[in-house]
Amino acid sequence: MANFKFSTAENPKQVNGKKIGLIVLAVIILIVLITVLFNSFTIVNEGFIGVKYTFGKITQDNLAPGLNMCIPFVEEIRQVDTREQVYSVTEDAYTSDTQSVEELRLKLNYYYDTSKLSDIIRTVGIDNVETKLLVQNVAKIAKNEIGKIKAEDLVQSRADVQQKIQDALSATLEPNGIIVAAFAIENLSFDAQFEESIQAKVIAEQDALKMENKTKEKEEEAKQRVIAAQAEADSTKLAADAQAYAIKAVQEQLSNSPNYIDYLKINNWNGELPQIIGDGVNPFVNLDSSANNASSGSASGGSQSTNEQ
Repeated sequence: MANFKFSTAENPKQVNGKKIGLIVLAVIILIVLITVLFNSFTIVNEGFIGVKYTFGKITQDNLAPGLNMCIPFVEEIRQVDTREQVYSVTEDAYTSDTQSVEELRLKLNYYYDTSKLSDIIRTVGIDNVETKLLVQNVAKIAKNEIGKIKAEDLVQSRADVQQKIQDALSATLEPNGIIVAAFAIENLSFDAQFEESIQAKVIAEQDALKMENKTKEKEEEAKQRVIAAQAEADSTKLAADAQAYAIKAVQEQLSNSPNYIDYLKINNWNGELPQIIGDGVNPFVNLDSSANNASSGSASGGSQSTNEQ
């Protein structure tokens, strides 16, 4: 009779295979978890705004910079640059007097209206803003405004023309979510003959202004001389009036007091007696003064005689 033996022990190879399978499965699960974890968060950089899509549909368009959460494989967050953008183009244009403006360089500074960001993405597309909105409008509006003005006026009122173009661009682009920050005409180039004529006119105007300023200066100098002469005349008149007033006062004093003239004589006397007093018939001669003079003369003569001997 045959004997049968049953063994419950597993094959070592099978055991090792199961362990390896479990390890591989654990690793796969770990990788999936890590992938899901990392895909659950998206970083939005400064200067950008996050737009969240759920199965391709925009569900949020105002995610702030920083770490933002989303459901992996269901939601996606894309960044949109909301900083100021620059668009430049070079065109040729014509003024109202048919002067050619060559290599007209235009520069537009703009940024997106974040409140209309979803509309921009749906209707135009962020990547298509320049080709669909700016290319066809910037050059067109600039040429249209330049075509309304003469070349000479364009040179002299460049800032005004720039402002008109900027206002027209704002009215066209802002309804589409594009905010115009600034606009500039960076270059105006006409043909050489026209530029020479403009330069000559500017020089002539500057010379005329200099002559006008000189004329005004001469007129001002003449006015100052008139003012000085008038002041001198007024001063002379005042002096004359003062002198006349003094004479009148003296006359009134003499008429009221005959002795006033004697008072004036005493005040003006220098203390020396006159040599002759009286009229021509009976003059009074101051002998003391004559004798003194004679003595002085004799003394002088005597000393001279002595010297001669």
